[in-house]
Amino acid sequence: MNPLLLASSSSFSFAHPWVLLALLVLPLLALLRGKIGGTPGILFSSTKLVMAVGKRRRSRAGAVLSSLIYGAMACLIVALARPQLGHTLERIQASGVDIMLVLDVSGSMAAEDYTIGSSRSNRLDVVKKVTREFIEARPNDRIGIIAFAGRPYLVSPLTLDHDWLIRNLDRVQLGLVEDGTAIGSGLATAVARLKDRDAKTKLIVLLTDGANNAGKVLPLTAAEAGKALGIKIYTIGAGSSGPVPVPMKDPFGRTVYQKVVFEFDEKLLDQIAKIGDGKYFRAADTRSMDATFKEIDRLEKTKIEVEKTAEYRDFFPWLLGLALLLLGAEALLSQTLWRRLP
Repeated sequence: MNPLLLASSSSFSFAHPWVLLALLVLPLLALLRGKIGGTPGILFSSTKLVMAVGKRRRSRAGAVLSSLIYGAMACLIVALARPQLGHTLERIQASGVDIMLVLDVSGSMAAEDYTIGSSRSNRLDVVKKVTREFIEARPNDRIGIIAFAGRPYLVSPLTLDHDWLIRNLDRVQLGLVEDGTAIGSGLATAVARLKDRDAKTKLIVLLTDGANNAGKVLPLTAAEAGKALGIKIYTIGAGSSGPVPVPMKDPFGRTVYQKVVFEFDEKLLDQIAKIGDGKYFRAADTRSMDATFKEIDRLEKTKIEVEKTAEYRDFFPWLLGLALLLLGAEALLSQTLWRRLP
């Protein structure tokens, strides 16, 4: 297990948030005290005798002194709720999973028997779309891509830089190498890329819509080599059966569609998956293609361990000190500037 990520975050919270409900009592106390009034300093037979004496000054003084007391009580309640600023450090460790995606880019992948949204799309565009989503769903895995037609070529070595990986995937096109379907050579190249890796889990996901008709390596031989190295192999058969529409250019340069039947060796893909202790999937349409990659993602989940350490800074002393300061100010003002008559 190697650490892949070190993340830190800060958050503000209360250790005893339920104590804050006591703040709701303060407005009620203020209301009751206002109705009942305070203890009189001097008794008069009639309040009319002193009604006009220092009326505004007394009213302002009483409001300030009451505010100091209620402010101190509010600070004490919040202090008892234990406000804290927490700093959390996360150390994320993941069991290494290395995945090589082996994608067929032969001419038959131009067949438009898939859809993206409501629009008809070719096989390669759909494969790139679901592959991109598969990569984004596995941020802690090293993933590489090999494309093949008449021969294989490296799109990206194993990497954790998935943004860079996806950019390279987007550049994959039909016709970059001579046409054909070298399934064995593509598989053997992926095995060679994984053989010296020290990951606990090593996977190959092989996707093709054809039959092996090029290359110098037999597919079953490459699968046996992968099994000997502890590499698990999943295979995906892309495309629908029977005649499929393929875009072509007519003599005037216009795009026309012609129904074509491509050779497809489903038995071979099933044998490769069985040798590699994996599973064979048939993805005849966009929905099943998407479901296939999600199923592989589910079957080969990365084990992640998260170790958290947290430090908290407590604001209780500050609020307690502020409450004492407010009470002290109230006591000082009530005995000096705004002293009541005896």
